[in-house]
Amino acid sequence: MIMEAVIPYAAMVVVECGEIGVSTLGKASMASGTSEFVFVVYYNSLGVLIFLPYFILHRLRSKQPPMTLPFLLRCCLLGLLGICLVSVLGLAAINYSSPTLGAAMGNLIPAFTFLLAVLVGMEKLDLMQSTCQAKSIGTAVSIAGAFIVTLYKGPDIFFTSSSASENPIIRSPENSNWVIGGALLFITCIAAASWNILQAATAKQYPDTVTIVFFYCLFGTVQCAICSLVAERDPSAWVLKSNIDIIAIVFSAVFACAVRGVIITWCLKKKGPVFVALFKPLSIVIAVVSGVLFLGETFHAGSLIGATIISVGFYTVMWGIAKEKSESTDVTVNLESPDEKTPLLPRINNQRS
Repeated sequence: MIMEAVIPYAAMVVVECGEIGVSTLGKASMASGTSEFVFVVYYNSLGVLIFLPYFILHRLRSKQPPMTLPFLLRCCLLGLLGICLVSVLGLAAINYSSPTLGAAMGNLIPAFTFLLAVLVGMEKLDLMQSTCQAKSIGTAVSIAGAFIVTLYKGPDIFFTSSSASENPIIRSPENSNWVIGGALLFITCIAAASWNILQAATAKQYPDTVTIVFFYCLFGTVQCAICSLVAERDPSAWVLKSNIDIIAIVFSAVFACAVRGVIITWCLKKKGPVFVALFKPLSIVIAVVSGVLFLGETFHAGSLIGATIISVGFYTVMWGIAKEKSESTDVTVNLESPDEKTPLLPRINNQRS
């Protein structure tokens, strides 16, 4: 039982480490001249090919529910959100800024998940309840932190002895457009929150995680390839220029398409979309260490201040969600208790009204 409870947490830690690895390697690859469109198409195409034999064996060995047209349309939309928008925009944003900014802005996802959940009716906005107040305040604080980390760089805190300008494959942060990167990451977080909600809803209706992951990767890769052929018409743009390109593509294909998709979809089904977003602050530490050590980047005071504010807002949202779930569990236990003498239904109805 203990191992079963720990596995989702350990799995999400692996996901966060792997995502920063993809961002760091992707930044290095794009700095050497590879387009983000080409990078995403290559690693997703390779990922689908790697995943294909396992998907076929999975379908042959186990009896799965039939695939309907609405299910395939959902997978198509998941691919559009998760690959065409989140992957391409995210890499473009990191190319303009840094993996550290990407990790800090990623903490906006729970806040946007809450806002979108309210809009689609998955959450109720009742400002008289402390849980809803916490989630609303946390959302506002997170967005404020996002503006700080995007618009204010501040003095350098620490950096490696070999600056980015001395590294031939890394573009210096001073030459990148930090604000554009932050704006693209803002849009990426909205798309990621939408993906989380749609993925959770799809996993509840169709329990086969492997099939969901395969088809959304397949459809997303096809969609991204079509867009990339329009955006990158020069044939030379599709030629890999360095070994770092191959390493980045292979790692991203294995992790982002196969490992990450299965883990996140499984965790979404087991724990829900908010649990998946819970581990985003961990990525800031990982991104700072990897960025300074491997990319020769400088860590700015603005990133520290903004990331701290975003994290405070993040955990305020998470506190509200945890308390809300605790209260819901208490009500369920009271309803199922055989020792209860007084009818509880009127009281619950009063609480809802």
